[in-house]
Amino acid sequence: STDAGGSFATEFEKYVNTRLATLRPGRVVKGTVVGMDREMVTIDIGFKSDGIVPLSQFQDEEGKFAVTIGEEVDVCIVALESENGQVLLSKEKADQLRVWNRVEEAFKKGEIITGKVIQKVKGGLQVDIGIPAFLPGSQIDVHPHRNLDKFLGQVFEFKVLKITRDKGNIVLSRRAVILSERDELRTQTMKVLAEGVVMEGVVKNVTDYGAFIDLGGIDGLLHITDISWGRVNHPAEKLSVGQKVPVVVLKYDGEKERVSLGMKQLKADPWLTVHERYPVGGKVNGKVVNLTDYGAFVEIEDGVEGLIHVSEMSWTKKVRHPSKVVNEGDSVEAVILGIDSEQRRIALGLKQLMPNPWVELEHKLPVGSRVKGKVRSITDFGIFVGIDDGIDGLVHVSDFSWTKRVRDPKEIQEMFKKGDEVEAVVLGVDPENERLSLGIKQLMDDPWGSISQRYPVGVKLKRKATSLTQFGVFVELEEGIEGLIHNSELGLSKDQSAADIFKPGDMIECEVTNIDQEERRISLSIKTIKKRQEKEDIDKYLMDEPGAPITFGQLIEEKLRKDK
Repeated sequence: STDAGGSFATEFEKYVNTRLATLRPGRVVKGTVVGMDREMVTIDIGFKSDGIVPLSQFQDEEGKFAVTIGEEVDVCIVALESENGQVLLSKEKADQLRVWNRVEEAFKKGEIITGKVIQKVKGGLQVDIGIPAFLPGSQIDVHPHRNLDKFLGQVFEFKVLKITRDKGNIVLSRRAVILSERDELRTQTMKVLAEGVVMEGVVKNVTDYGAFIDLGGIDGLLHITDISWGRVNHPAEKLSVGQKVPVVVLKYDGEKERVSLGMKQLKADPWLTVHERYPVGGKVNGKVVNLTDYGAFVEIEDGVEGLIHVSEMSWTKKVRHPSKVVNEGDSVEAVILGIDSEQRRIALGLKQLMPNPWVELEHKLPVGSRVKGKVRSITDFGIFVGIDDGIDGLVHVSDFSWTKRVRDPKEIQEMFKKGDEVEAVVLGVDPENERLSLGIKQLMDDPWGSISQRYPVGVKLKRKATSLTQFGVFVELEEGIEGLIHNSELGLSKDQSAADIFKPGDMIECEVTNIDQEERRISLSIKTIKKRQEKEDIDKYLMDEPGAPITFGQLIEEKLRKDK
């Protein structure tokens, strides 16, 4: 009995000594929660007295206390006997020591650890992995990021780059994890990569000319022209970073590791069957997607656009810019005017939805009918007169007057003013070219129609000279009608010129020698009158002296005498 008691005492003392050897400050031990109050949690660690841990160390991220009586927890011995004779423990330090051990193991084995980005710090980010760790800016991603706010609060996987335990420093890298994953993915991707293969990728970057797609460790370029069969003004209209998209490999250069991708090629080219769906003359509905100076582009289906030219927007109004009729985003109905599949062009019309007023005008205003309207515009070649709503007729300068010629455009400004009401005769309606020809002179009879009756060849006239030119003298026969006495018909001697004998305003006796109604020209002559007069004088002379022989020399002497 005594031996047994002695043996037990010896063993117990041995156990206590062993236990006390393990229970020293800095050691992490297991303990059981045996009690708690508002401030402290009491834990039995197998020592002669229980230890205490502040309740706050059991608080989770949401502020709740996660501890129950009987629960086994790891704690770190801070002091076996404090000033108050208490055993001081720390769950917080135990957690940190556990994390440090796990981090050191991960560092040695090259393993991955998980952490949450807490805040921005100088040079990078602070990450909570159970204890604070540093993530340098250069190790956040494979590409640099200016804005680090987007990483805050996110959980990532990291590799441990460096540990300095005595200083409490841990340096992490997310970039190393990404590169490692990319290398693995790259190996797998390279096995299946070939032209014509359809793959799913993630939009990595969007530029003005296209988007880079991550196929899994290797990037491919999706050019803007291969995104859609339809109009794409900027890739960002169709794609965003992080978006998953199906693509087909168009070209693959294994040596340069360049991959060209396409999205539109996953669908049939809509232009191959456009004739079948949109017959010429048919009506279509679409959305205005772009305005230019010359018209509006309308999307009638994904990948198929048509152009409404400004000239096809109104039958009567001159549309200076398509924005006067439609706006971008408008839904419109139009008529198919023509299709060019090779050039991928469809001509559309808006005005064709309404009756053509020019066709109606042709019946409403037959040639020869009289109309009245106001002068809307004046040009160098004539005036435009408003006849119907939006329809103008042109009176060409040549149709102002039968007789008066407009030699200077300024004369038109003197003859007509904007807003003047004028009457005119319809000369022609051209519905195809949308032209209405009018004439003012046609309101009166053409004076040249009876010119031959009023001024027959051979008639003598005495009229005023209006102008002298290098080739003759113009004489006014009546208002607006002139005749020309050519230099050769003035009866001048070799050393004389028209200016020596005539001046504007002189009354000249002349004779009509020719009338060209088609060219509207009248030829006059003074020489003809003189020759006739000479002949008459000779004939009279001969008649006055019937018996006497006359020589040619005598006739000349007589002529010279009379001239003197």
